[in-house]
Amino acid sequence: MRLSWGLLLLTVALVLGGTAAARCPTPCICDNLHAHVLCLNGNLTAVPTAVPQLTKKLDLRGNSFTVIPVGAFLATPYLTHLDLQHCKVERLEEGAFRGLGRLVHLNLASNGIALLYQESLDGLSSLQQLTLEGNRIEEIQPGAFGHLGSLTVLDLRANALVYLPDMVFQGLQALRWLRLSHNALHVLGSEAFAALPALRRLSLDHNELQALPGEALARLDGATRLDLGHNPITYVAEEALAMASLKHLSLDHAALQDVAPDAFTHSPQLRTLDLRKNQLRGLLPLAGAGELARVSLAGNPLLCSCLLRPFHSWLTRARVQAEGSCAAPPALRGRPLDSLRSLEMRCGRPRPPPSPPPPSEEPRGAGGGQCPRGCACSPDFRHGSCENRGLREIPRGFPKDTRLLDLRRNTFGTVPPGAFPGLKELVSLHLQSCSIRVLLPGALQGLESLVYLYLTDNHLSTLAAAAFKGAPQLAYLNLDRNTFTHLPAGAFQLLPNLISLHLQHNAIREMGERDLAGAQGLRWLYLAGNAIRRIAPAALAPAKMLEKLHLEENHLVEVPTAALRGLPALSELKLSRNPIKRMQDGAFLPVASSLQHLYLDNMGLEWISPGAFSGLGPKIRSLYLESNKMSNIPNMSNFTGLEILNLRDVPFHCDCQLLPLHRWIDKLNLRVGATCGSPEEAQGLKVKLSTIFLTCPGQGKGEAGGASPDKAKGMSKPSKKKRWGKSTARGFKKSRA
Repeated sequence: MRLSWGLLLLTVALVLGGTAAARCPTPCICDNLHAHVLCLNGNLTAVPTAVPQLTKKLDLRGNSFTVIPVGAFLATPYLTHLDLQHCKVERLEEGAFRGLGRLVHLNLASNGIALLYQESLDGLSSLQQLTLEGNRIEEIQPGAFGHLGSLTVLDLRANALVYLPDMVFQGLQALRWLRLSHNALHVLGSEAFAALPALRRLSLDHNELQALPGEALARLDGATRLDLGHNPITYVAEEALAMASLKHLSLDHAALQDVAPDAFTHSPQLRTLDLRKNQLRGLLPLAGAGELARVSLAGNPLLCSCLLRPFHSWLTRARVQAEGSCAAPPALRGRPLDSLRSLEMRCGRPRPPPSPPPPSEEPRGAGGGQCPRGCACSPDFRHGSCENRGLREIPRGFPKDTRLLDLRRNTFGTVPPGAFPGLKELVSLHLQSCSIRVLLPGALQGLESLVYLYLTDNHLSTLAAAAFKGAPQLAYLNLDRNTFTHLPAGAFQLLPNLISLHLQHNAIREMGERDLAGAQGLRWLYLAGNAIRRIAPAALAPAKMLEKLHLEENHLVEVPTAALRGLPALSELKLSRNPIKRMQDGAFLPVASSLQHLYLDNMGLEWISPGAFSGLGPKIRSLYLESNKMSNIPNMSNFTGLEILNLRDVPFHCDCQLLPLHRWIDKLNLRVGATCGSPEEAQGLKVKLSTIFLTCPGQGKGEAGGASPDKAKGMSKPSKKKRWGKSTARGFKKSRA
């Protein structure tokens, strides 16, 4: 009887299993025991309809859907996990996910989505984690997240967001972590983060915020962690941050020159403050931060003179642990803050008391100093602001010790000669979005301490060197989103200390030989999003210390090899999204001894010469080759220092000519994403796991570290059996024995 029951159960299981298997779509693998279906890299152009109805986990990574239509998943209502990474999705139709009321995890990373419609995510009432990292999202329509009441983590990293409107996250009542890192955010609506009562962590690092968005952040009563590092914020003003529950604040790698003593008075729970790698020379005691336990100041040019004594005494008195060391004076250089004694922090000759200011009819600022009418000045902290006041002329009469001046979003049109009289101590000048068409000669005359100049979002098409006369310390110049059709040749002759030059998103067509004349100290050059077709061989030669060169999203049709000569320090080169179809021998040879990070993705690259990477080796840390069209790549076995290698969405031809790459990838402890595009029997399989290489001559012996030079040359050519010689065949027979 027991035997009969056993046979019956086995028969039922086989019948059910056979039925389920019959419903499994052709390119997929169905695990009916765990209700898990995998359709990886199957070249699917539509969501498969034959997926078993009871499926809980559906993995569709690496396909080509372009559009997710309305009701695409109505046939699988029990899904809890859906993975659509690397599927080339560009649009989510309204109602695309209706019927997925049980879905908990949705991953849409690494696609091409540019806009989230109002009902794109409708129907996901149980969703807890939504990943949209690595898309091209520029706009989120109001109400897009209105039906996601269970969402706890929203990942919007590495998109193209510039602006967050009010109430954009309305409906996310349960959200605990909002990740907005690596966008281009520089404007946040005052109510952008309203209606997020459960939020505990907000990541805004690696954006373009130039001021701390205090009004928007004040809505986050429950947030305990805020990441604002890698933003060009120059100053934290008094009472700038009012977050009642905040415990951890990161402002590292920004451009901070000063922090007001009472900046964190309204954030009484703050425990750790990360201010590493800024431009701080010193700080005053931080009032109201009674819970503060740790301040990180490493990498700042701290001046350990008598001026730092109050802060140092406060650290001891408040029992705050401080990380950082002195940059000056020479006698204390390198000394940790916690090893100093007050008597060691000395000043030179005492400064004479300031003479009383002459009578003036100008209005006075909050601290009692002069200030132009309609502007706000804080003489105690040397900060002046006339942002968005409808001004048509640059105002005068700021306190002479002003260090930061914010004049954004006015309508000046022209910056005349001597526009900033008496501001010898000014360090940072903000003139973004001021409709400026002309910077006249002598416009910056007298700004002998100026380090940061922001001219983003104006109408500048040319610049004369004389415009910078009188500002010899200028190091960071931002000219993004203007109307330049060529680099302002010779404009940098009077800027010997220029370190960083931003010219993204202009209309520059070519780079001439004298364009960078005088920029001998330039280290970072950003030219993404222009229309550059040609770079003259000596165009970059004046910038001999260049470390970063960003040329992505231009019109280059070949690697500018000749222009790379004479750049012995270049460590990062971005050529992504240029229409470079073929890459010749020695393409990077001029910078082979220094290059560490190379971006060659999304170019439509069809062929790489076997010697294209010659000279490159252990120094290379990251190489991006994803989303290209070549079927083979050259030998890279000497790239022994790689930390990142991306070969996704490349149609590799998996035959014996690719064996060296297969062997090399097999030895790497990296996720590279390489898959076979041909032949048909290997299509969609990972190069690392494909069994097609088991039949190749010499596979049993293998070479440590990759192919020999002769075999490497074959890696970029069509498969030919005659290339495998007798010695290789003998080795194959011996290994089979």
